Amino acid sequence: MMFEAISSLPADPILGLMAAFRADSNAHKTDLGVGVYKNELGQTPVMRAVKQAETRLLANQQTKTYVAPAGQDSFNHLIAGLIFGDTLRDQLGGRRVTFQTPGGCGGLRLGAEFLQKVKPGAKILVSDPTWANHIPLLGEAGLQISKYPYYDYQNHAIRFDAMMDSLATAGQGDLVLLHGCCHNPCGADLDQQQWQAIAALAQKNGFTPFIDLAYQGLGDGIVEDTYGVRLLAETLPELVVVSSCSKNFGLYRERTGSLTVISANAASTKAAGSQIASIARSIYSMPPDHGAAVVIEILGDSTLNADWETELTEVRNRINGLRTELVNALAAKGIDQDFSFIQREKGMFSFLGLSVDQVHSLINNYSIYLVDSSRINIAGINHSNLDYLADSIKQVLSA
Repeated sequence: MMFEAISSLPADPILGLMAAFRADSNAHKTDLGVGVYKNELGQTPVMRAVKQAETRLLANQQTKTYVAPAGQDSFNHLIAGLIFGDTLRDQLGGRRVTFQTPGGCGGLRLGAEFLQKVKPGAKILVSDPTWANHIPLLGEAGLQISKYPYYDYQNHAIRFDAMMDSLATAGQGDLVLLHGCCHNPCGADLDQQQWQAIAALAQKNGFTPFIDLAYQGLGDGIVEDTYGVRLLAETLPELVVVSSCSKNFGLYRERTGSLTVISANAASTKAAGSQIASIARSIYSMPPDHGAAVVIEILGDSTLNADWETELTEVRNRINGLRTELVNALAAKGIDQDFSFIQREKGMFSFLGLSVDQVHSLINNYSIYLVDSSRINIAGINHSNLDYLADSIKQVLSA
C-alpha cells in the first residue's frame, strides 16, 4: 500500500509553541512567539476600516464568481500604488506587472516558480538570518539557496561590510532576497545609504533583487518603509517584489498579497505576465478574493483610507513605544546587559540575545514562550505582563 512507509515530520516550532501555550495553566503565561500583532488586551483585532469595508461588501457585492489568475485589476493597481507610490507606478507603465496572490507566502512561491522557469536552478542569496519559511518557499521551487552575512548577534547590528562583500559575488542571473523593512527575525533594517550602496552594486554586477515587503507601515511609516523598494524600482532594469496585507491590514487569514515583476521593457514584462498567469493557473487557479476586495474598498475610498492609516499609525506607535518600555523595564531591574538595541530596531521582532538554555528556562520556569533563537514578538508585550517579563529575564540571566 502507498501510505504505510510514510514517516512523521517534526512539528513546526511556532505551532508547537502555540499548542504548549494554550495548554499552560500559569496565569502569567506570555506568548512572544507567534508573529501576529496583538493589542494591549492580547487580542489580534479586526481593523476599523476592514470592518466598514466588509459591511459595504456584504451589502453591495453581487457575485462570488471567480476572478482571473492575476486577480482583480483594481487590487493590483491600488496595491502597486501603495508599494511604489502612484507617480512611480505610472512611470513604470508597461514595465510592471502585478498579480494578486494567496498571501505573501503565495507571492513568494509564485515568484520562485516563475524564476525557476526563467532560469532553472538559479541562485538566490538570502540574509543570515532570514524568516525560516523563506527557505522552503523558495528552495522547494528549485532555486538554489545561498546565504549572505547580515546580523551581528554579539553587537546587535547589521554586518554591512561583510554583506556587501558577499553580494559582490552575485552577478547576472543571480537573485538577492532583501527584507523591504522590519526585518524578520532580527528587526535590524538597512538605512538609506545602505540601500543606495546595494542599488549601485546591483547596477554594476547585474543581479536581480527580490524584495519581501511583509510589514509596510509597521516600521517608520507607509511611505518611509518603501524607500529601498522605490529606489531599486527607479534605478534597476529588473526587480521582483512580494507584498503582504496580513500585518498592515490585519488580514492574516484572508491570505491577501501580491507579486510584482519589473522588467527592462514592456515586451519582456508582457511575456513574464503570461508565464506567471500560467503558473498560477497550474498551482491554485484563482487567488482568494475577499481580502483583496476589502483592500480595494479601503484604498479606493478617501475616508476609509484615512481611518486605516490612522489605525496603522496607532499600531506602529504602540510597537515602537513597547520597545522603549521594554528597554527601560530591563534597565530598571538592574540587569548588567545593554538591551538598548531593541529600541533602535523596527517592526514586531527582535532577538533578546539569550542562549537556547536560557530560552528554555523562560519557557519551562516562567511560562514565557519564544523560539530557540530568542526572537520575540514585541507586540506580545503589554502593561500587564511587562514587569513580569523583565523580572523573568533578570532571573534567567542571573542563574
